Amino acid sequence: MARFSDEFLAELRMRCDIEQFISPYVQLKRRGKNLVGLCPFHNEKTPSFTVYPESQSYYCFGCGAGGEVINFIRRAENLDYVEAVSFLCDKCGMVMPTDGYDNSIAEKRRRMYEINKEAARFFNSYLFSEEGKVGLDYFKSRGYKKGTLIRFGMGYAPDKWDGLLRYMRQKGYSYEELYEANLANKSTKDNKTRYYDSFRNRAMVPIIDVRGNVVAFGGRVLDDSKPKYINTSDTLVYKKSLGVFGLNFAKNSKERKLIIVEGYMDAISLHQAGFDNAIACLGTALTGEMAHLLARYTDEVILAYDADEAGQKATDRAIGILNSIGMKLKVVKLTGGKDPDEILKNYGPERFRSLIEGAANDIEFELLQARNGLDLQSGDGKIKYLEKVASILAKTRNSIAQDVYSSKIAEELQVNKQSIIARIEQLRRKERYTREKQQYKKIQQDSMSRNSKLAITNNTNIKVLNAEEMLIASILRSPEFYDRIKVDVSQEDFTSEDNKRIFSAITEKIKDHRSLELTFFTQDLTQEQMNALVKIDKKHEFPISIKGCLDCIAVIKQEQERRKTRVPLTDMSDEEFRNLFKKNQ
Repeated sequence: MARFSDEFLAELRMRCDIEQFISPYVQLKRRGKNLVGLCPFHNEKTPSFTVYPESQSYYCFGCGAGGEVINFIRRAENLDYVEAVSFLCDKCGMVMPTDGYDNSIAEKRRRMYEINKEAARFFNSYLFSEEGKVGLDYFKSRGYKKGTLIRFGMGYAPDKWDGLLRYMRQKGYSYEELYEANLANKSTKDNKTRYYDSFRNRAMVPIIDVRGNVVAFGGRVLDDSKPKYINTSDTLVYKKSLGVFGLNFAKNSKERKLIIVEGYMDAISLHQAGFDNAIACLGTALTGEMAHLLARYTDEVILAYDADEAGQKATDRAIGILNSIGMKLKVVKLTGGKDPDEILKNYGPERFRSLIEGAANDIEFELLQARNGLDLQSGDGKIKYLEKVASILAKTRNSIAQDVYSSKIAEELQVNKQSIIARIEQLRRKERYTREKQQYKKIQQDSMSRNSKLAITNNTNIKVLNAEEMLIASILRSPEFYDRIKVDVSQEDFTSEDNKRIFSAITEKIKDHRSLELTFFTQDLTQEQMNALVKIDKKHEFPISIKGCLDCIAVIKQEQERRKTRVPLTDMSDEEFRNLFKKNQ
């Protein structure tokens, strides 16, 4: 595969300060010479994501994600390598090379964007045609105005097996391209493959990402038949766990907070009513990935999920996720309708605005929910409610909030405030003990699992892996060491496949007198191997001598000899097999 030149990558690295590019995704705080924040790639309450300005790298000690600015943009924006480089070039004003690299994935992605855009045009034009009157009548029955239909690019999928297919084929797109974009399905009978439209006789809503690309579609039936909604599955340009409807508009709202509703129809109704900061999650409840995406554009959200049981469960889940990344939040208690759309129809936008203004924060909402079904006039009801109160307040780290709500509820129920505080502390100690016990158990399990896996696959141990990592870290920091040890070790001596590839990539660069900065490994290693390389770099920061390198090689060589003489697992007795695990724990 063709490659970017080191000269080009060096200039890109120089222009793209990693702190500047990570800051829109992660709220960073300085800790000494480094910066820390909550990892954007997994949920966590304690910051374990570290940015190292000196080496222009990052590493998460929680999930093991690591690399440099290109790797970060790849993961954060769900791009391939070439697209991430192009993204950075656009941001820093560099000219992307016109040749010398494999852009097949980028070209395939670009083609899929075009396909989705053309399909959106087809659905929209059909909506305003004579044949699409049934779709237009449906939207009118929902109260949508023509301006709203145009603004959101809404459309209608005709009640035909090949309405879209024939149109797209005339535009030069293949059946397989349409299938990969999830706009067509296929069936095989008598060794013949037949393609047909995925969306038929449905009101269509295009899903547009924050950069203005049509990435997916949602299709709703016009009656009460099932399934009610059909949505695009994951494709090369769309990932449901990152799918947020309306963010392309809401991010430009003058409001500094976002309203989250369950469905895109609710979001569209709110926009039409003047709430241009409304968004909806797509195909799934709020995920950690979505929360991190929203955190780029706001630090406060308002949850306005449906009033039914499913909506309340989704609310509880969202509260936990948003709290875990430090988002401010309020929860709307919907009255007068089962969802925002119904409230707008029944009472108008002013009623919904009053609900927004009266929204409770997350603690207040949970305290209100805890009252449901309890008789607070009875002793038994009070005790059950106070237990729930203590559990809710034990989850917050805000001591002022604990004090305020404890005082308020103690006064209301005429109980001693200190008894509530004491129960909160008791629950927090119990939770802390349980968490520490689980962490310890997980460490033990991970260690046993890793050692057992190594014993089964490689008949090796942690000492050997540490020797491999120390040797890699040493020549990465002191490449001159390689000339003195190259006759003693080769990549084939390593037990870990990742370490083999990393060692090979480093030594190839040393032989060619090329830079060993992380940026220059991004097109040689997979994301997992980059994670491993950065982990090695951060784990073994202390200097090591030539003698230390030779000691590491001795350990690796001993393992090589042991593997040559080991008894095959299939020939081992039960006792020998059990002892194999004991030696590696």
